Amino acid sequence: MMMNGQENKKRCFGSAQGKEFYAAYHDTEWGVPVHDDHRLFEMLILEGAQAGLSWETILKKRQGYREAFHQFDPFQVAHMTDEALEALLNNQKIIRNRLKIFAARQNALVFLKIQKEFGSFAHYLWNFVRGKPIVTRWTSLKEVPCLSPLSQEISKDLQKRGMTFVGSKIIYSFMQAVGLVNDHLADCWCSL
Repeated sequence: MMMNGQENKKRCFGSAQGKEFYAAYHDTEWGVPVHDDHRLFEMLILEGAQAGLSWETILKKRQGYREAFHQFDPFQVAHMTDEALEALLNNQKIIRNRLKIFAARQNALVFLKIQKEFGSFAHYLWNFVRGKPIVTRWTSLKEVPCLSPLSQEISKDLQKRGMTFVGSKIIYSFMQAVGLVNDHLADCWCSL
């Protein structure tokens, strides 16, 4: 039984018994516009870590990622040593993939350069949608795309700047997570 009256809400995902944490993510984060650089960096790193895995797996390890990557402070992550990153390969609280772990530092370095160039990463990112979320009205999760021309454009730009684990599918998921695109289904309570 879901708590706090969540049991009767129609959701895109997260309504299964025992997945209240997933419902909470759906209800309070997914599709909600994010303009805070710290949070944008967190979601960028988590989405990259998800590659080849389920988002549910990443959500369960989110606290471990916060601990491992200095609460997602991009400056501190950018200055992590090779030794500190190598030590994370033994950290069971995160996905122990060397490429993904080292990508966090690389992406933090690029993130800081983007902040310097645009004043904030949020300003850079939201320029792609002219400051307003793209709101869709899909009726089924089967209709929701896994990438878009815009995710391909953002992906290419981030890769050109030196980021890794930012392919167009990862970026589309990131866009959903930070509200650049709102893919809540038409009958979801978050769309009503």
